[in-house]
Amino acid sequence: MPFTAKSGKFNAKINTVEIGTGDKAIKIGGENVLPFYTFDDAIENAPKVGIEITDGGLDNEPECVKKYYEGCATVVDMAKKAVTFEGVDFLSIRLEGGDPNGENKSTEELVQLVKDIAEAVDVPLVVCGCKHVEKDAELLDKAAAALEGKNAMILAAKEENYKTIGASAGLAYKQIVGAESAVDINLAKQLNVLLTQLGVDGKSVVMNVGTAAAGYGFEYVVSTMDRVKAAALSQGDATLQMPIVTPVASEVWGVKEAMASETDMPEWGCQEARGVDMEIETAAAVLAAGSNAVILKHPESVKTIKTLIAELA
Repeated sequence: MPFTAKSGKFNAKINTVEIGTGDKAIKIGGENVLPFYTFDDAIENAPKVGIEITDGGLDNEPECVKKYYEGCATVVDMAKKAVTFEGVDFLSIRLEGGDPNGENKSTEELVQLVKDIAEAVDVPLVVCGCKHVEKDAELLDKAAAALEGKNAMILAAKEENYKTIGASAGLAYKQIVGAESAVDINLAKQLNVLLTQLGVDGKSVVMNVGTAAAGYGFEYVVSTMDRVKAAALSQGDATLQMPIVTPVASEVWGVKEAMASETDMPEWGCQEARGVDMEIETAAAVLAAGSNAVILKHPESVKTIKTLIAELA
């Protein structure tokens, strides 16, 4: 008997969200099939790849990354260089120096840096905070104002500070709001509901449902993404139809497999190769689980993942 394949496309769709302005603007989401199921239906917008820099400049980068920014004297110089690497769709700026438990840089200093970078590059921008809830409420509020008209992504609002960030980024300055939850479908849904009840357009929201480096409780990340996509598409749950953005870099380049020196762990081999492998493996896995965009650090990781996406999507 002939085999007739059943289409796996759904009536529901993931929201399409545009980030940036002009010719370099990108769109994520819009699919009505499971990740990379192009045999069921065409994927409207292939996943996108961003590259991350931080306010710390070269001081806080791994040695294997520093060489790609040779000659860069400032963070703005790094931003200009970063957007030229093959495969980069957008630039992410992590303002980790704002952490009161770390360098505790002033909001004014960090927001000025964001402004300077925005004037220097023409790709879509993502602004990430310092992972301190109270400081991020202030920092991302001001960053949203500074980038008015740029249609940037502000990543991310959490349950503890969503009112401040949502009102500023999503309502006052019309940016894209990132909703960050801790690897739990119910928490992700709850935060999306809270943001939309605040008045933020659900089609201006993206989700960071949480991540980890591959091997570090990663099954929870994958299962959460699987459940989110299944609910959004097969159940038509509009509160979970926001695209997913996953900041891979900040997780991967902190684990020992990526950062242990060859002197300390000679049996593990080349440190750069390990770090790149870990970043590629993590990014590939979250894309296969449903992420619509990933943020990476190493230029070779960006290039490889962009090639992977082109082959699959």
